[in-house]
Amino acid sequence: MLRLALRNILRQKFRTAMTLAVIVFGVAGLILSGGFVEDMLVQLGETIIRSQSGHLQVLKTGYFAKGGRSPDQYLIERPEVLRRSIEKLPQVDDVMLRMNFSGLINNGRSDWPILGEGVEPDGEARLGTHLKITAGRQLTSADHSGILLGEGVARSLNLQPGATVTLLLNTAEGALNTQEFEVIGIFQTFSKDFDARAVRISLAAAQELIGNRLANSVVVSLKSTSDTENVAASLRTLLDGKKLEIKTWQELNDFYSSTVALYERQFGVLQAIILMMVLLSVGNSVNMSAFERVGEFGTMMALGNNRLLIFKLVVVENTLLGAVGAVLGITIGIALALAISAIGIPMPPPPNANIGYTALIRVVPSVVAIAFVVGLMATVLAAIFPASRVARTPVADALRQNH
Repeated sequence: MLRLALRNILRQKFRTAMTLAVIVFGVAGLILSGGFVEDMLVQLGETIIRSQSGHLQVLKTGYFAKGGRSPDQYLIERPEVLRRSIEKLPQVDDVMLRMNFSGLINNGRSDWPILGEGVEPDGEARLGTHLKITAGRQLTSADHSGILLGEGVARSLNLQPGATVTLLLNTAEGALNTQEFEVIGIFQTFSKDFDARAVRISLAAAQELIGNRLANSVVVSLKSTSDTENVAASLRTLLDGKKLEIKTWQELNDFYSSTVALYERQFGVLQAIILMMVLLSVGNSVNMSAFERVGEFGTMMALGNNRLLIFKLVVVENTLLGAVGAVLGITIGIALALAISAIGIPMPPPPNANIGYTALIRVVPSVVAIAFVVGLMATVLAAIFPASRVARTPVADALRQNH
């Protein structure tokens, strides 16, 4: 039956080629669109990790929900001891301490509300490969009185590197403390909202301003993003009972989960559209082919072949057609993905973002498998109705088609 099905496919070369083209287009389209969406989500995740949150953060229990308003009430005791215990995990690349604070920045003429971070400059420079310095330079451990400004802060106060600013904030005891800083650089992250309020100073300077030697968060950078959940589980076991909470970068940036859900739904709709496109196109082709061959099928039934055999023959023909089309679609889709990725697709900044990026088309095994199944199943499903109708045609009526 396979040999006969293959010969029947090759008889109508033009129609077979057109049907294959539809399947190939659909399968390749799924691979390219799925790879584009995957790359966008991967790059967004890495940008979040490498410009703001790190892979994981260890915080005092309750800080994530309430600590933003009063970070001085959620300080981690003995943060250096905690750092050393986390550094022992084999998946960990780096561990940094941060001190968070809020206050005002003054340029001598006006004030601007800010959300500040006291950071360890050398570690943050290694982590922050996606943090873009638009003017000046990166903060270093020698810059005790240096400050980095988010682009929105610098623009609002008309500040440039070399300018002097004053930070005003409350200490842990409630007193007002001030200190002058020199603007070392201006930075951009992916988020306009963050850049409109964010400033960074050295951890030592932040501890001096606030009046203690503790930290709000321990930021963990991993060797591989794929290890995030495993390391989070290990840390929860390690720190159980210590009144600390572990937050992954997805939990720290909940909008990322919403973005993933949005694009997964959009890709699901695209899959359904391509499935219907292939189904209708192939169904039309199969229906025309089956109608033209009614006399042939009548002769086969007159010679003793039963109706089930006729049904199977049509289905097998289209299964072969779908398999060949899906394989060709995968081959062409992967080749196009690699070629486009070698060039790159310049993309504008996403909504509420500052920085554009160069998109790639990632070859995702699960997307390739789904594309193959969609191409094959659409072709098989398209053959069922025409095959069933031909198989039910009375022999006498079918034989009349030969005249």
